[in-house]
Amino acid sequence: MHEFPLCAKRSERHVAYSPTVRRRRLSNALRQFRESAGLDSKEVARRLGWQPSKVTRIERDEWRRPTINDVMDLLDVYGVTDETRRQAMIALARESRRRGWWEEEFKDILGGALVGLEWEASEIQAFEAMLIPGLLQTADYARAVFSGGRVMEKGDIERLTEARLARQRMLDREDPPTFWAVIDEAALRKHVGGPAVMRDQLHHLCRMAERRNIGIQVLQDAIGAHTSMTGGFAILDYQASEDPSIVYVEVGAAGDLFLEKPEDVAHYRKSYGYLRASALSADASVTYIEDLAKHFK
Repeated sequence: MHEFPLCAKRSERHVAYSPTVRRRRLSNALRQFRESAGLDSKEVARRLGWQPSKVTRIERDEWRRPTINDVMDLLDVYGVTDETRRQAMIALARESRRRGWWEEEFKDILGGALVGLEWEASEIQAFEAMLIPGLLQTADYARAVFSGGRVMEKGDIERLTEARLARQRMLDREDPPTFWAVIDEAALRKHVGGPAVMRDQLHHLCRMAERRNIGIQVLQDAIGAHTSMTGGFAILDYQASEDPSIVYVEVGAAGDLFLEKPEDVAHYRKSYGYLRASALSADASVTYIEDLAKHFK
């Protein structure tokens, strides 16, 4: 086993398609066109007869199904006459209007933007403090997590478990994303679903760590206080330069947080570097997990 560089990139072939990422790319591009034209959102709205809030929502990626006419109108106002650029923006608008598999198959279960954002990521760096990362969970472990507190109906638990396993398909693609996970020791020791479930889950982690695109490190309790005591997060990077990196932060019942400002991404990237430096190496982590699995009898 070897550690791969955090900056590993995928090839241009077999790039997964995500309407969520395409819509985000379109929003960023339209904002850049407006800024290059030297216009503010109020002036754009005045020229188009729109409410100023509509331009703001578009640039914040708060629109669900972009219309071709709106995009063409904005390009006209911004003076974008190059036909290649215009067609590229129209293509993004069309792609953004389609539904991802998660919306088609699990609209009743999956909410938020995480699945759409991670589906096209070329690299994901995750830290988990309390649970095994969702992309590495077994069906029984996921089912036990969703069953916690006994506040869900059995049918909902099964649907959520099915959806979680569907998310993991991204790791089985021919050209999968690089996924590196730092897992707090507490998550590995927590009795979720009973000894048999935990033993199988830990063995599964070891098997996944053998893949060329997956790395796992354990952050031991002996480290004490560290840079991410408040909870888990993930840094998502993309192959296309038009798609800036984004940080997903687990907030809990209050909802999830997505950070895109360069300074925020830089802060979490620095924190992740400290976590990796403080954790066991990839090889030592697998050995630790294998030994820990023996204690779940």
